Amino acid sequence: MDCDDGTPSSSDAIEDKTEYEAFKSPVCLIVLGMAGSGKTTFVSKLNSYLRQYKRAPYLINLDPACKNMPYTPNIDIRDSVKYKQVMKNYGLGPNGAIVTALNLYTTKFHQLMDLLGKVNTESSHDIAVIDTPGQIEVFTWSASGQILTESLASTFPTVVVYVMDLERSTSPITFMSNMLYACSVLYKTKLPFIVVLNKSDIVDPTYAIEWMHDFEAFCDAVENESSYMSNLTRTMALTLDEFYNELKCVPVSSLTGHNFDEFFKMVDAAADEFQKEYRVEWNKLRKEKLQTEISQLNKKLDDLAVSSGEGELVPLFTSLSAGREISDIYLAPNADEMSGDSEGEEEPGFNVND
Repeated sequence: MDCDDGTPSSSDAIEDKTEYEAFKSPVCLIVLGMAGSGKTTFVSKLNSYLRQYKRAPYLINLDPACKNMPYTPNIDIRDSVKYKQVMKNYGLGPNGAIVTALNLYTTKFHQLMDLLGKVNTESSHDIAVIDTPGQIEVFTWSASGQILTESLASTFPTVVVYVMDLERSTSPITFMSNMLYACSVLYKTKLPFIVVLNKSDIVDPTYAIEWMHDFEAFCDAVENESSYMSNLTRTMALTLDEFYNELKCVPVSSLTGHNFDEFFKMVDAAADEFQKEYRVEWNKLRKEKLQTEISQLNKKLDDLAVSSGEGELVPLFTSLSAGREISDIYLAPNADEMSGDSEGEEEPGFNVND
């Protein structure tokens, strides 16, 4: 409710503050990227970097096939889902087993949300980092990726961090493939998005930044490629021009920790952006979803009432011809079978007492 001068009332201010506090902590970073891009090394460096400033992150590992973990996660999918057992039970290959393992894990994702809720209540961690498998299709078309992002974003400020391997993206065609994946994840999740140009200690990130901001420079690089993909790549680059304009990207080194301070400035800005813009949209989506569920439930209850004989009462007669009363109408048992004429007269030989 607003005051007469147009300013929000104190009750609205308290409500807004309560909602803000509910979304305040921890900020969830969903770390995505292609296999071999250095996600796990990046998360490990995030952990050590934050601990230097007494900001130990809450670490969650969602990669069921990871063997050598350079950090100790607070929650580990490997404790709940056995990757090799999933392969055996469902007759799957490595990639299919990883996707299936995540699908199975999301059936119990509410338990993970409960643990994050305790982190929020205790204020023991202000950042939660979610390490994901290299099977990027989990977040482009699989249901588990959508459940994960929607569950987190409905309760906590959530930012998607897309880790890109600079060393493997020096070819413009490979670079474009990476950017297409990033674009698809961005529009699928509809969340604040940061592209991390990883391994800047090995390869100078200047080329990637130039390609994102200078279409002509990228086209010149494509011209040097003899692949049949060149024309398609050039066309897609033009399509992604708008995507690049709003894209936040930062070159870092997961080995040396270079530019991590700049990365966390972007994280803070993205968290504020979530609070001011994305949270409003997510609240709207959540209310619409709740309203849809209520409507569906009411419909099921109505259908159940009808099927059990308790449906809506329908009057037997809606209208009568002039001068007739209901008492004037003769209803014979089995009238359709026993009435031989159009006037509804009783057949000879029929005894109503039989």
